[in-house]
Amino acid sequence: MTEAQKIAHLQRRSGFGPGLRSARYNTLKEALTGILQGTNKYNALFLPGEEKVTTGELLSMDKEARKEILLDLAANIKRLNLEWLKEMGRAENQLREKMALFWHGHFAVRVRGYAQVESYINTIRKYALANFGDLLMAVSKEPAMLRFLNNQQNRKNSPNENFARELMELFTLGRGNYTENDIKEAARAFTGWSFNDEDEFELKPQQHDYGTKTIFGKTGEWEGEDVIRMILENPQTAKFVCTKLYRFFVSDTPNLAHIQEMADAFYQSKYDIPTVLRLVFNSDWFYDDAIAGALIKSPVELIVGLNRSLGIAYSNPQPLLMVQRVLGQTLFFPPNVAGWAGGRNWIDNSTLVTRLNLPRRLAEASELDFAGKFNMDDESPNESEKPKAKVSLSCSIAWEALAEQFTASSPEALWEALHTYLLATPTIPGLPEVIKNRCSGLDKIGQVREIALYLTRTPEYQLT
Repeated sequence: MTEAQKIAHLQRRSGFGPGLRSARYNTLKEALTGILQGTNKYNALFLPGEEKVTTGELLSMDKEARKEILLDLAANIKRLNLEWLKEMGRAENQLREKMALFWHGHFAVRVRGYAQVESYINTIRKYALANFGDLLMAVSKEPAMLRFLNNQQNRKNSPNENFARELMELFTLGRGNYTENDIKEAARAFTGWSFNDEDEFELKPQQHDYGTKTIFGKTGEWEGEDVIRMILENPQTAKFVCTKLYRFFVSDTPNLAHIQEMADAFYQSKYDIPTVLRLVFNSDWFYDDAIAGALIKSPVELIVGLNRSLGIAYSNPQPLLMVQRVLGQTLFFPPNVAGWAGGRNWIDNSTLVTRLNLPRRLAEASELDFAGKFNMDDESPNESEKPKAKVSLSCSIAWEALAEQFTASSPEALWEALHTYLLATPTIPGLPEVIKNRCSGLDKIGQVREIALYLTRTPEYQLT
């Protein structure tokens, strides 16, 4: 890669692609400094003017009032989805939002309570670039997590193993690195971990098992916090998390040597997240030609990337909920506790057609036809209404602002510039004759529009 290509690659992988207001960097060193600085800056995500309805308040309502409030809360979760989508596109600190998206898939939860969802996603975003141990401890005490994995049913006389099992299998150690007895004993340590009527973490003493437990070969009166600390003491946790980070930021094909290098740095830094990211982004192997364009964009990355690169503004963003659902990634509605499978699972015949048609439909503010694209046996919670076959996309694209980004004026020169701006790899040589004909007689803005729409509708645009 050239220096410019390395910078573009870094911006795509550490964020959601180029934007009209993206920082401009002259050197890779400058880009690395700009992207990795400000990791402590954090602003909470919330819906202005919306009151949080707590679990206690819901329980105090009669059946009809509760039903009506639950519908409102479902609508608020969808609004928070769109608010986060917008924040991903406009955030100056792209790396925080990209990491938060990663952790959302890693610590996947799906619950009905808006207050719990808001608390959960802000914990994910707050600790996204902090310390993994702190993040793990915080998210383990989130009411949304405890509720989703049934830990409020984990009591001294009848332990529920769901949370302890997923903590080890999906969040930290991975299969084969613990025993069934470790899970049973750890579940006892997490008895009584619950939340109160104000949706705050609470240890309920009457439900907690204070007895002696043997976990990972160690015997003591272990508490839940002790289990988490013991898990972090095992280097396998660093390797498991780094394997997922490698697949998310680098390649779907694991390189064991590179992953071990990451895991060693992660463990030795006591799980400092910026340390392992800095290693990745500074490594020569991250900029290998085979790595560029090797990942398929997730639906959220595709939507946010289009918004950023074309300067899309929505007068009604609601249809983006439907787009997410059809493409297979709805924020706050992961398919299960394992999160989204990702990789080649993002693409099939149906989703590819929708992906390729999306830029043109957005440009024309026209309809997307989703008829026949829903599996009604796989309804997302809070979305029991039958989906409409068609939705109208009401938005505008900043073609003039996009055209101002480029000094070139001829179609051939604009083709090369936009090709570099929009695609991860220069795989389409020369201005196609069909685009040359379309650009004939158009001003610069018109030429930029035709070329950008052509490029964003190519299979290559689906890659990052």
